[in-house]
Amino acid sequence: MFRDSSRSRLTLFALVAAAVVLLALDGRPGSDPVTGTARAGAELAFAPVAGGVGHVAAPITGLYQGIKQGPEAADRIAELEEANAELESELKAASIDEDRADQLDDLLHLSGLGEYEIVPARAVTHVTSQGYAHTATLDAGTRSGIEKNMTVVNGDGLVGKVTEAGPRTSTVLLATDHNASVGARLEGSGKIGVAGGGKVPGAPEADLTYELFDMETQIEPGDRLVTLGSHDGAPFVPGVPIGTVEEVHVSPGALSRVASIEPAVDHASLDTVGVVVDGPAGDPRDSLLPPKPDREEDR
Repeated sequence: MFRDSSRSRLTLFALVAAAVVLLALDGRPGSDPVTGTARAGAELAFAPVAGGVGHVAAPITGLYQGIKQGPEAADRIAELEEANAELESELKAASIDEDRADQLDDLLHLSGLGEYEIVPARAVTHVTSQGYAHTATLDAGTRSGIEKNMTVVNGDGLVGKVTEAGPRTSTVLLATDHNASVGARLEGSGKIGVAGGGKVPGAPEADLTYELFDMETQIEPGDRLVTLGSHDGAPFVPGVPIGTVEEVHVSPGALSRVASIEPAVDHASLDTVGVVVDGPAGDPRDSLLPPKPDREEDR
């Protein structure tokens, strides 16, 4: 710290005077050898003082700039985060809408091939926990023409059947439920049996099983099933894909052959479905099954 003395005051006066001269010289246009030398000398003289002052003032300056810019920066960051969240939400919604549009296209394609008249709906709830029935609630009901014992499909095949219908909602028992059963027949041969959810005694564990009554009928992994169809199309219309045989099990002394089935529909992720309010004039047979993949290509 400077002491208040005649020498210190004289030194301070000299520094101020030199600063004034330097400012006057620095403001002159062009590069003059004399003024350039004066500037260089002044910089050498003032550099230690300027460095010390800058070092001491740096934290204060930084704090001031932080206080000055802090609220604006925080507001800007908040705006960017909000805009980013909105964009993510829009992208997610667009992705969901696109996925639902694809599902609706597949549904309309299947119903067109089968000549099914359908009411599109969305599965808004889905219960599959142990101790509860495998059911789904749809956001459409009797006001849309939906009634009990109607077939429910999506773009891949059989979802289940309507068990309850209210004005605005309806309940669907999924094909994978333990109490569900549907008449089914094998692609090509037309041999009939029953497909249902849960485990059949003596059969392998599976979400869906198929019991074929004719022990002489050949059935192999890769064979596919479609609905046989009920009287007047209730609760099941004919020709809807059910699933594909995964494994065949034959118990000694059994009167039927049982196979585990991979469902055509992913019942755990239902969204867009269609309730068949009017069935086809004729049996579409196997026409709704997609082409089989080339096994040679799969290898």
